[in-house]
Amino acid sequence: MANRHASAIKRARQNARRNERNTTLRSALRTAVKKVLVAVELADVTAARDELPQAVRALGKATTKGIVHKNYAARKISRLTHKVNALVATQA
Repeated sequence: MANRHASAIKRARQNARRNERNTTLRSALRTAVKKVLVAVELADVTAARDELPQAVRALGKATTKGIVHKNYAARKISRLTHKVNALVATQA
């Protein structure tokens, strides 16, 4: 626990709340990205197309909330989109 200063105790409370929130959001982000990757691995075009917008939205939200860096999110979105588009091209 923090030292006895009231500000340090409050800071510890805030950090605990933020850590819990950030962990939840980061987990949801990873799950959304993984769903797209699994759909691409299984060559499931419809699932990949359905999951991609949700992953992009999760990445955008995580960026806005400071969970991930904006360049990381942009890179992930680009790579996921490229994989889904390549899958669609091979199926067409």
